[in-house]
Order: sequence, then structure tokens, then C-alpha cells
Amino acid sequence: MESIISYFSTISSLHRGLILASGIALFWLIENISPLQLFRYKKWQHAGVNIFFTLTTIIVNFALASALLWTAHFTLTHNIGILNHLPEMHPVWSTLIGLLILDLIGAYFAHWIQHKTPSLWRFHLIHHTDNYVDTTTANRHHPGESFIRFICTLLAVLIAGTPMWLVFLYQSLSVVFSQFNHANWQLPPKLDAIISYFIVSPNMHKVHHHYMMPYTDTNYGNIFSIWDRLFGTFSTLPPEAIIYGVDTHQAIEHQSDIKTLLKIPFEKPLKK
Repeated sequence: MESIISYFSTISSLHRGLILASGIALFWLIENISPLQLFRYKKWQHAGVNIFFTLTTIIVNFALASALLWTAHFTLTHNIGILNHLPEMHPVWSTLIGLLILDLIGAYFAHWIQHKTPSLWRFHLIHHTDNYVDTTTANRHHPGESFIRFICTLLAVLIAGTPMWLVFLYQSLSVVFSQFNHANWQLPPKLDAIISYFIVSPNMHKVHHHYMMPYTDTNYGNIFSIWDRLFGTFSTLPPEAIIYGVDTHQAIEHQSDIKTLLKIPFEKPLKK
């Protein structure tokens, strides 16, 4: 545990970038070997759009990084947050508790509120307009959504009272798990079902990308699946029944034209 704390206490931007790139490369390879769906699309062209939004996500987070560092330091120096008021315990358990809180507020809540708030949904919509969900879809976030998620992460750090090394660990895990559960790969159905009791599995998350309600408003989790089960937002759907996208935005430009995707949140809103 000490080695993990030491590594993430001093992790460089280069290493964090390598974690993101390595995850994409790994799951890109796996989904070519054992795809869940046989897409008829230009994979590299599709990836180009999603990588553009991945880069904008990196830029937004980098530009606001000082706020995250300040918040983590503030909780430590002012003894704020849940972790700072727990009894002494083994670092493994305090780390797990910290990750659970960060995942609940920084991922589940951030995701849920964007689906339930029309003005925020207009930004998150860009993530759902991908009709070919694969590992590159993981960070297909409009810059506006990246900002919303960053604010939720700040809130999570403030409530949890997490040190910065734990925030970096959470963000690294969050990226890889998102790539994992978005990847167009086929796990044995029984294995997928079993792991979905603990973490968000590929088949579990794909239900969320079904193009019609009520499935779009289920399975909000990113790392831990407990939140969907606890709050009654868990649902299942056979993979062969899933159709990706959003029923209100089926035009090709809503899927792959970057300029159009950037402008969607500012257009006249459509009902979800």
C-alpha cells in the first residue's frame, strides 16, 4: 500500500497520460479480437472524433487542476471531510472508503444530475450521440460536460476529505474503468453478470447507451455498481437488443461532425 501511495503522490502528467493511452490501446486491441458487435464503420475516423473530445477533456482538467490541488490541501489543513474524522484503520480500508465516496459523487451523482437537469443534459447528450460505442467513447465529453464533472469532483474531494494522491488514484482508475465498460468486447455472459455485482461491467453499461428511455436513465455508475443497485437505477437488457445513440439525434452530423457536436448544447433544446 505504501508503494501505491508513494507512486500516486508523485505521479507525473506524463504517467497519467500513459495510463489513459495504454487503456485505449489495450481495449482497442481486445475489441478487435473479440467484438461484442460487428460495427460497419471506419474505426479510425470514428476514433478521431472521440479522441478530439478526449483532448478537450484533458485541457479542461489541466486548466482547472490548481483548484483541485487547493481543495485537497484545504480539506487536509482544515481537517474537513469524512476521511479526516474516521477512526484509525488500515490504509486499504480508508482508501476503499475514499474511492467509494469519490465514485459516488464524482461519477454517479455527476452522471445522474446531467440526465435529470435539462440544461446539463444538453452537454451530456454529446456522449450519447455515438452510435458505435467502443473504448474511445469513454471520454467523448463536450467541454461543458468536462467542466460539470470537474465541479462534481471538487465537491467529492471536499466531502470525502481525500488527499491528492487518492484523487490521482481515483482519476486513473476512473479512466481505465470507463474504457473497460465502454469497450466493444464480449465477456462470457455469466462472468459479466457476476462482476456486475461489484463493478460496472461492459454489458451493464451498454444498457445505459440504448437509444430509448427508460434504459437511457439507468446504470449511471462508472467504477462501482453498488450505487445503481442501492438507488434503484440498475437495469438489464440483452446485448442483442441494444441500439446505440439517442432517438432525438440520429442524423449523421450529430454522430461525427465535431462542429455540430460542439454547438448542440446551445441550440433550441429537444425533449430527451
